[in-house]
Amino acid sequence: MDKSFLQLFFPFLRWLPMVNRTTIRADLIAGFTGAVIVLPQGVAFATIAGLPPEYGLYTAMVTPIVAALFGSSLHLISGPTTAISIVIFSAVSHHAVPGTPEFVTMALTITFLAGLYQLAFGLARLGALVNFVSHTVVVGFTAGAAILIATSQMKHVFGVEVPRGESFIHTWMTLYSHLPDINYYVLLVAAVTLLTALLVKRFVPVIPNLLAGLIMGSVVALLLDGESHGVALVGEIPRHLPPLSSPDFSFTSLKLLAPEAFAVALLGLIEAVSISRAIAAKSHQRIDGNQEFIGQGMSNIVGSFFSSYAGSGSFTRSGINYSAGAKTPMSAIFAAVFLALIVLLIAPLTAYLPIAAMGGVILLVAYNLIDLHHIKQILTISKSETAVLLTTFFATLFLELEFAIYLGVLLSLVLFLNRTSTPDIVELGPDVDPVGGKRQLANLDEKPLAQCPQLKIIRVDMSIYFGSANHIQNKLHEISDKDGYHHILIICTGVNFIDMSGAEMLMQEAQRLEELGGGLYFAEIKPRVYDFISRVHFIRKIGNDHFFDEKKAAIHEIIKQLDIERCRSCKVRVFKECADIR
Repeated sequence: MDKSFLQLFFPFLRWLPMVNRTTIRADLIAGFTGAVIVLPQGVAFATIAGLPPEYGLYTAMVTPIVAALFGSSLHLISGPTTAISIVIFSAVSHHAVPGTPEFVTMALTITFLAGLYQLAFGLARLGALVNFVSHTVVVGFTAGAAILIATSQMKHVFGVEVPRGESFIHTWMTLYSHLPDINYYVLLVAAVTLLTALLVKRFVPVIPNLLAGLIMGSVVALLLDGESHGVALVGEIPRHLPPLSSPDFSFTSLKLLAPEAFAVALLGLIEAVSISRAIAAKSHQRIDGNQEFIGQGMSNIVGSFFSSYAGSGSFTRSGINYSAGAKTPMSAIFAAVFLALIVLLIAPLTAYLPIAAMGGVILLVAYNLIDLHHIKQILTISKSETAVLLTTFFATLFLELEFAIYLGVLLSLVLFLNRTSTPDIVELGPDVDPVGGKRQLANLDEKPLAQCPQLKIIRVDMSIYFGSANHIQNKLHEISDKDGYHHILIICTGVNFIDMSGAEMLMQEAQRLEELGGGLYFAEIKPRVYDFISRVHFIRKIGNDHFFDEKKAAIHEIIKQLDIERCRSCKVRVFKECADIR
C-alpha cells in the first residue's frame, strides 16, 4: 500500500520514524513535567465546567493521546482548557444542574457533537477558515471569560452563598449584599493558596506553582480545623482510569445541543490552531490546519466515550512542553500515562483539598488568561480592532457565551471584508530608469509623470470579488467620466482571484467603454485566474484581443486603437511607439 495513502489516515506515521532513544528520553522528561502541571489544572477546569473534578483529569488523560496521534503539531498538548470549560458550563447549565448525572451526560453529548463538527471541517479541508478569525476576538473573549471565571469563584473564596445561574451583574450585587457574612477561615485558605502560588512562581519557578498553592492551602485548612469552621472540601476523586461513557444520542438532545456544540467546536479550533502555530514559529515546524482540525475532532469524539469533556490545545502546557525539550508528540502520550499513574497513587489525598484553595488557584488561572500586553497594543494602534475587542469582551460578560463567540467571529469577517472591499488601485505612468535607461511603469502617486491623454494604466492590488467589485467599478467610472479616458489597461499582477461577481462587473465595464469608443484591456493575468475566467467565457465575451501576457505587448497593440488625430497633435508622447506617429 502507498506510504502517503497510509499517512493520510494514520498521520502519526509521519513523525514515528523520528522516535529514537534520545527523543524518548527528552519526551519522558517533558511528559512528566506536563503531568504534574495538568494535575491541579484538570481539577480546576472541571470545576469551572460544572463537572466533578475527576472529569478534568479524565480529559487530560484521553484527549492528548488522540490529538497527538491524529494532529500535525509536534508540541501541541490538548486537554481541558479554561475557555472551553466556561463555555461548557454556560451551555449546559441552561438545561441541567451542574454536577448532576444529567449535566455530565449533556456535557459529553456536546463534546461528541463538537468533535463531529471539527472532524467534518477537517475532512472538508476547511482549515484555512481559522485565518479569517481575528486574534483580537480570542483576546477579547478570553479576557471576558477570565472575569466571568473569577466572578464564579468569589463565592468559594469568600464562603458566601450565591444562587446558581445568576448573571454577571447579579452575582456581584449578591456578593456585595453578603459582605458582612464573609467566612474569614475560607478567605484565609484561598488567600494563602493564591499567595503561595504567586511566590513559588516568582522565586522557585522550577516547582509547579499551582500544585504548591493547593498543598499549602490544604495544610492551612487542616491546621485551622477548617471543616468545623465551614471550609468545604472537594472530596475524594475516584481512584481509577477513565470509565466508559456514552453521550445522549436522542434526536431531542442532539437538536437541543447542536448550536452550542458548534460554538464549542469553533472556539476549540481557534485555540488549537493558533497555539500550534505559535509554538511552530519557535520550532520551525509547518502546521497543517486541516490535519489539526481532524486531530481535535477525533480527540473529542473518542473522549466523549471515555468520560472526557471537550478539550482543545493548551497554551500553557504546550509552551512548557516545548520549553522542557519535547521532540515528538510522544511527550503528550507520556504526560497522559504519567497523569494516570499519579491519579491512581494520590487520588485519595484530594479528600483533604479545600474548595477555597481551588478557588484561589482558579483566580490565578483567570488572571493569567488576560493578555494585558496585546490589549494595550490593540487599544493604542487600531480603532477597528479596538471595536472588535470591546464588543467581544462586553458580549462575553453580558450575553450568552456562545453568542459572544459568534459575534466576535462575525465582526472579524466584517472587518476582513471591509479591508478587502477597498483595494488599492494604483495609477501608473511610463518612466525611464536613470541608471539603465530602461522604460518602466511607475506609481504616479510617488512620482508625478506626464501621462498619455487617451490611455490610462492602472494596477489593482487585490482580488476582484463581490466585496471589491463596487469599489473598482466606481474607480473605472471616475477614470472614464471625470478624467475622460475611454481606453483603460488593468495590470493584474496583484489579482489572485476573480469571482463571478467581479467578472460580470468587468464585462459590464468593458461593454460600456466599447460603446464610448474605447476598451478595457488586461495584462499579466496569473495562470490560475486566467484559467477561471476562461472557463466562465469571460475572455470570449470581452474579446481575446483585449488580453495580453506582457505590459509591453499590451501598450504596443492598444496604441493602434487610439484616435490617431489626437496622437498627431499630442505634445506628451510618453510611449516609445509615439515616436513612429506622424
